[in-house]
Amino acid sequence: MAIKQLSLAGFFWMFLINFLVESAIHHGWGDHNGRNLITFRPNVIGAESKIEQLVETIQYRPFPQIAQLENAVSMTELPIKNRVGTVSPTPLFFDVTLSSGIDFEHTDGNSKLRLFNEFLGSGGGFFDYDNDGDLDIYLVNGVCQIGGREERSSMNVLYRNNGDGTFFNATKTANVGNIGYGVGCTVGDYDNDGNVDLYITNFGSNVCYRNNGNGTFADVSTQAGIANEQWGASCAFADINNDGLLDLYVTNYADYNLKQDRRCEIGGVWVYCGPRSYPPDVDVCYRNNGDGTFTDLSHQSGILDIAAGHGLGVAFGDYDNDGDQDLYVANDRDPNFLFHNRGNGVFEEVALMLGVAYNDMGDEEAGMGTAFGDYNNEGFLDLTVSNFQNETNTVYRNGNGNFFEDATITAGIAEVTYNFLGWGINFFDYDNDGYKDIFVANGHVMDNINQINQHVMFPQENLLFRNLSDGTFSNISDQAGLALEKVSRAVAFGDYDNDGDIDILVTNWNQTPDLLRNDVGNQKNWIQINAVGIKSNRSAIGARVKIMAGNLIQHQE
Repeated sequence: MAIKQLSLAGFFWMFLINFLVESAIHHGWGDHNGRNLITFRPNVIGAESKIEQLVETIQYRPFPQIAQLENAVSMTELPIKNRVGTVSPTPLFFDVTLSSGIDFEHTDGNSKLRLFNEFLGSGGGFFDYDNDGDLDIYLVNGVCQIGGREERSSMNVLYRNNGDGTFFNATKTANVGNIGYGVGCTVGDYDNDGNVDLYITNFGSNVCYRNNGNGTFADVSTQAGIANEQWGASCAFADINNDGLLDLYVTNYADYNLKQDRRCEIGGVWVYCGPRSYPPDVDVCYRNNGDGTFTDLSHQSGILDIAAGHGLGVAFGDYDNDGDQDLYVANDRDPNFLFHNRGNGVFEEVALMLGVAYNDMGDEEAGMGTAFGDYNNEGFLDLTVSNFQNETNTVYRNGNGNFFEDATITAGIAEVTYNFLGWGINFFDYDNDGYKDIFVANGHVMDNINQINQHVMFPQENLLFRNLSDGTFSNISDQAGLALEKVSRAVAFGDYDNDGDIDILVTNWNQTPDLLRNDVGNQKNWIQINAVGIKSNRSAIGARVKIMAGNLIQHQE
């Protein structure tokens, strides 16, 4: 089940289930091949909506300024405000972590040895595991790796949403308190039973929790065949062969074990080693067999036809609008990958040919996170990548599915992001005006970086860029209430309080997470859509919504 929300004042859609260490799961076009297609025609919602039979239910909820949606509201009657203007001095986001009952604290294992795998931190995300209409929260944790170095135990944590802005720790009752060295997570109903399942990447065996539908989960990692003993980083579900079943992609970071750990220095200062200290490991692509098991199709899918990279970020999206889920991988200090889906679950790597393997200067960068999104409303998915400090984050504009243009400088994010080390990143419309903004979580990888460069700090400010609707962005981080500096890593987006705007969950290294409540987006109209696949996967991963409101046209996956 996928829940989508749209604003009517210029329109916006958002995923309420959005995971991954660095970015959200991105979903593709729907068409006659077994995917979901939802198109809203101009001027009238409802009367001219086209919904293919592949979608079981579309549920509308009337919100402020919309008395009866089923009575066909005219778009011309709804105010569409000018995007360019002043930003209210009132903070846009409020940190409600403590008041919401979230007391989780991440640990890297506290080895004090600067082990190579400690710097990644861990992921988290929103998902409605109990189907009550409220987004719950899952947070991934590290664990002590050296015996006797740490007294306290640590585990992953599941917080059940109480529906009143607070959360309850349901980890033990739900049986999802994995005690592994956690890195990332993703969700999807891989067995099409109506309950969202959970997958976790670890340094070591990954974990697949099948949702039992009664508030509990079962660990089926071994039976399903997706334990993946490597160093899993990011992961994502998507139907890559259009058979109605969710397949799985896992990025594996490096070929490393604790016995191989070495000491690295910069100018005589002991630091965490960089990615080139250890060889990259190959990623894994699993095909869903439809019987609760998966088959490793990495060789057959074509993802191993190229040299391995230090994979961190991963995002699925149909960048060329041909109805198939394509795949982008952000690699750390290696060229990035763009896998074009040929239509049968077999991929061709086209990053260099389409201009997204390197930056505009032809340099490979330290890719951390990535996300697809149509930020200029041209009907094609654009791409963004977060990178290391002294490298800008990158915005690639999609040229009608035929090429990508590095628009980082013209978009106005180059100068600001150059001074930050980015991780989780995503396009999202925080103020429901129909144009996708950008949020990026920042934090350095060296806990003593200021000994090397006194102008660089380990904790860093997160950034929010406001889309000015003309292809450029404005840094409004100070006005957004994001001045708090932490060592941030992953980011997830969802409307946890069901008030019509996108809230943000940020995970932080060796610190508490931040639940940032959006207090501005719901001032405009919005609509929620609950899409359930019939011939397609039940999670409706692979659906696209097209919105036409006057001259404003939006596509969201």
